[in-house]
Amino acid sequence: MVLLILMPGALFLVHCSINTSYSEYPDFRIVLQSCWSLRGRLANSRCQALSPFNVDQIGYDPLENGLYLSHKELAYSLNTYTAGFKRNAASMFSSLSNESGDFKRLRRTPSLGESLGSNSNSFYSDSSSSSSGGGGSIPRTDSTNSVNSLQLAPRLHFRDHVWALNQRYLAAEAIEEAAADIISQEEENGEGMKLVQLLITCAEAVACRDKSRASVLLSELRASALVFGTSFQRVASCFVQGLADRLALVQPLGTVGYVATPAMNKTDMVLEKKEEALRLLYEICPHIQFGHFVANCSILEAFEGESFIHVVDLGMSLGLPHGHQWRRLIQSLANRPGQPPRRLRITAVGQNIEKVQIIGDELEAYARSLGINLEFSAVESNLENLKPKDIKVYDGEVLVVNSILQLHCVVKESRGALNSVLQVVHELSPKILVLVEQDSSHNGPFFLGRFMEALHYYSAIFDSLDVMLPKYDTKRAKIEQFYFAEEIKNIVSCEGPARVERHERVDQWRRRMSRAGFQAAPIKMVSQAKQWLAKVNAYEGFTITEEKGCLVLGWKSKPIVAASCWKC
Repeated sequence: MVLLILMPGALFLVHCSINTSYSEYPDFRIVLQSCWSLRGRLANSRCQALSPFNVDQIGYDPLENGLYLSHKELAYSLNTYTAGFKRNAASMFSSLSNESGDFKRLRRTPSLGESLGSNSNSFYSDSSSSSSGGGGSIPRTDSTNSVNSLQLAPRLHFRDHVWALNQRYLAAEAIEEAAADIISQEEENGEGMKLVQLLITCAEAVACRDKSRASVLLSELRASALVFGTSFQRVASCFVQGLADRLALVQPLGTVGYVATPAMNKTDMVLEKKEEALRLLYEICPHIQFGHFVANCSILEAFEGESFIHVVDLGMSLGLPHGHQWRRLIQSLANRPGQPPRRLRITAVGQNIEKVQIIGDELEAYARSLGINLEFSAVESNLENLKPKDIKVYDGEVLVVNSILQLHCVVKESRGALNSVLQVVHELSPKILVLVEQDSSHNGPFFLGRFMEALHYYSAIFDSLDVMLPKYDTKRAKIEQFYFAEEIKNIVSCEGPARVERHERVDQWRRRMSRAGFQAAPIKMVSQAKQWLAKVNAYEGFTITEEKGCLVLGWKSKPIVAASCWKC
């Protein structure tokens, strides 16, 4: 079906390939109500519409460097959707299921960050209640107030309104995808469904800066979200912590933005607990091991037949002790047919130089025991300050760069930081760059959409942990509360430079890498990766698929980690 809506000076086209009534599709209903509302505002006249839309809500936020609609704007659209979701969640998503009642795998939608290109922290929500009864017209906005308010801000163009409308639609689409999966897991559990509803309602209240309502909901959630409960109760407990932290930073209604997030001052005890949780995660879950396996296979292929080889490790394997990834690489090089390499160099980039050097000393001793000549060097720097001169490259050696769950931390509101790192890597002219990242969209510009994306992603991870470890296992509690909970709290509660867990989908990374001058080098080892997955005794439910030359590790078809390979 094609819907044409005439607007002053423009023709707005909405295309929707459906054969049934649009009322069955909450996302299309939101587009329709938004289009009518936008038409009414641009015409500045009374019209029949599906939702209130106040021109006074539009303004310019100098801190955001762009358009924002008062955060009450989007929440009305989302509340229209989530209210129906809360009333009858199962029937709302019946169109997504097949005849047997099983949910179809939803198509991967563009992330909010992908469609925007830069990030902002503005939020939408509803500033006026919906009219009682059906189909009433909207009261005319006071034209004098509207004109005065617009005179205080830079002039908005039609494309700005279309941009805002597009972001509203994508945010609602992200919520639909996340909610559908959560519902499929919790629909048989009445308490679980109630917890889902409370969590979403609380997130809406926080987005609307409604402190009193959010505080009441948080109290209810703390009683239901148990650290040793079901998988969704446990993941909900982490999101409750994040929402509580975010609520403490919000400013009153009528102000723009949020209180600056204070710098994290982690004690040695907290850091030790996180390091322990990371070690347990590496030993128990295949997420990081998958990245190491794919990276090493790609590196070995690049080093085939070479005598002088050099690896640059950005982040030194997340700070894991003993250098597990490079021990396996050294062993593979020692066992490869023919002569071992005459010289292997490993350059580690990290900020804790003492810890990195300890790992280097262990690796050199291990390499000597296998007859490999290893030269280890460390560069004390974070990725943003890394310079080409920090990496010593010798003539005649083959260079590869390895990045395991590192580059998402330098994705900022502006592209400068990431572009700087990629430019440094490009100047080194590596034979390949191996990139492993979380495959999810946690860097969208709108809090509510980002919240639902994260809830969808971490629900799958906690569900996998539910299968791998017993209910009251302290190892699982440590992994969840000291590793994944820290990521969740950063995504939910932090903004600006303090928000470093800016995970993006593989499609967005593909665009970023292409803009930086890299070309994709397809990874063709799906069968080998599946054999590895069976060998490490991964539990049933983990999957490995190939997607446009990348390998993706997932849990029950939900992407978790993606590995890709790039060349200059």
